[in-house]
Amino acid sequence: MFITFEGPEGSGKTTQVTLLVRDLQDRGYTVFHTREPGGTSIGDQIRDVLHDLKNEQMHPHTEILLYAASRAQLVHQEIRPRLAANEIVICDRYADSTLAYQGYGHGLDLGVLRQILGFATGGLQPDLTLYLDITAEDGLRRRHAAADAGAEWNRMDALSLDFHRRVREGYLRLIAEAPSRWVTIDATGERDTIHAEIRTAVLARLTTPDTLSR
Repeated sequence: MFITFEGPEGSGKTTQVTLLVRDLQDRGYTVFHTREPGGTSIGDQIRDVLHDLKNEQMHPHTEILLYAASRAQLVHQEIRPRLAANEIVICDRYADSTLAYQGYGHGLDLGVLRQILGFATGGLQPDLTLYLDITAEDGLRRRHAAADAGAEWNRMDALSLDFHRRVREGYLRLIAEAPSRWVTIDATGERDTIHAEIRTAVLARLTTPDTLSR
């Protein structure tokens, strides 16, 4: 089963991914945990370029092609082989991030982006996408607080509030287009409450799998 996590900056995805991976492993499942951009040696090098604050002049076209390159390497090197071995793959961000950030955020053509995504992934779609919802304002406040405590503050975090508002609106439109794949979680709640909701949704799908195209 291929599970992805999506959400605006500051939604708590990474924390919830870690909790879910640990929970499923404790239940005896074989789980591969990865992230985007990155997840491979090549992808991690691309991630450094994408997130570096010194690259503030990066054009959105450059940005999408770098994300696609990282994703292509991850899909073909890690995700597809592990799905073929009947592992659960959990990815912190995937193709929907491109549509939300580069499509709705930057205003790039969604049709072109979908063609690039199809080429990079070979059409691989998640079986389940968990969307952690938070307003752009609240999410960026969280990110600022985390950065003040020593966490990374990257080039994407530093984009305008209006950009991050468009990203969230983009996610809501994507969910409306394919509601059966998505589960929306209120990311403003307590950590353990959010985890319980996610665990319930995932275990329900694991007992009645509806696997999409591999």
